[in-house]
Amino acid sequence: MKWFIFCVFGMLATFANAAGREANHLQGAASPYLLQHLYNPVDWYPWGPEALNKAKTEGKLIFVSVGYSACHWCDVMEQESFENEQIAAALNESFVSIKVDRESDPDLDARFLMTTKVMTGGGGWPNSVFLTPEGDPVLAGGYVPAAEFLSVITQVHHDWMRDPVSIRLEANQVSKVVSAQLQQKAEALEVSQDMVQGIVDTLFWTIWIPLTGATL
Repeated sequence: MKWFIFCVFGMLATFANAAGREANHLQGAASPYLLQHLYNPVDWYPWGPEALNKAKTEGKLIFVSVGYSACHWCDVMEQESFENEQIAAALNESFVSIKVDRESDPDLDARFLMTTKVMTGGGGWPNSVFLTPEGDPVLAGGYVPAAEFLSVITQVHHDWMRDPVSIRLEANQVSKVVSAQLQQKAEALEVSQDMVQGIVDTLFWTIWIPLTGATL
């Protein structure tokens, strides 16, 4: 119920600010969280081939914003930055902007959260990640106040235009580290599951069978 109330109020606030605006590329999304951003002046795309191909074709950096409906600071950043016409114009001109619902896309959320942890040592939501057109991480962080966020996107775009080769090389190295960390986490999970199964098997043979007198 709490999640539903957050969704309703979020969507009402978005629609209240949407007078005279056209819907962005989130139109048709199944996620209520994505639909909250349908009428932001930021030209949001969902994660998928259309947005990724656009970034490669136009040679633009990708800005990914990950959040969820009940996230307070996600709502704050939307109102401060994603409803800000100046910031939206800067994002629309220089970036391909993608909105991700962490609850609908847990695998994407896990990758971008790991990216932020690798790059900053922490992580949370909203999670803001800048990627090369190939999808490698350039910069990552969390909630950023509007004035600072405008400075960040201006600087990131300036650096990209000045030296895309160096940024691509550095971003590719970060991407390898992120992939390695995710692989280690997956392997650790597999080990943990094997350990749990081993404990269950031990309890079955040493306690349950003698206790019940069952025979197999």
